[in-house]
Amino acid sequence: MAAGAIACKILKQLGIEIFAYTSQIGEVSIEKHRFVKEERENNPLFMPDSVAYECAKEYVDQVMKEGDSAGGVVECVIRGLPVGIGEPVFDKLNANLAKAVSSIGGVKGFEIGDGFLATKSTGSQNNDSFILDSNGAIRKETNHSGGILGGMSDGDEVILRAGFKPIASISKEQITVNRQGEEVDLVIGGRHDPLIVPRAVVVVETMVAITVLDMMFLNINSKMENIIKFYK
Repeated sequence: MAAGAIACKILKQLGIEIFAYTSQIGEVSIEKHRFVKEERENNPLFMPDSVAYECAKEYVDQVMKEGDSAGGVVECVIRGLPVGIGEPVFDKLNANLAKAVSSIGGVKGFEIGDGFLATKSTGSQNNDSFILDSNGAIRKETNHSGGILGGMSDGDEVILRAGFKPIASISKEQITVNRQGEEVDLVIGGRHDPLIVPRAVVVVETMVAITVLDMMFLNINSKMENIIKFYK
């Protein structure tokens, strides 16, 4: 966490912002048209959508009453990342982000951009068209790729998501097998959190920051003028 905080400060000085938030809990998801960045700090679930928060809170309360747990999704957006961070083969930006985020406890799924939704698209629907804006600069019309093309950042927002499973330690009765090879009922005592997703928001944010900064340091050596400047 300390390393992540330092990484975030360094990235901020370079104009790079990393912002993570809870985008889904159970079947309750935030809506883009209700997205308010500041709202993340106004509720304990860290959802930037006040309407979705109320629905999610009701769902979590019900899960708690039943002695069960819930899963969810943390979405993270990286803004201001320069073009060309990453490598086309061995150290792809998306691969390193996937490795870092998947190493967080409870993560069972990882997506970049449209993620698994892309499997339902055709190439013509999923391809990001390049266009000229009013100033003559080249930009993407869409961002299905999630800001990463060919393993490298393309200058657009990098969008990733981590899917967290429900906590295994629940007070609801379950079935297991004891040392004698007998099926028995299991009830885990003590206090149990019904949800780890909100606490994982800052963890995803810091892991992403560390990964991005590390890859930017490596990228410095990708240019001959920087190698000469450093070593000669």
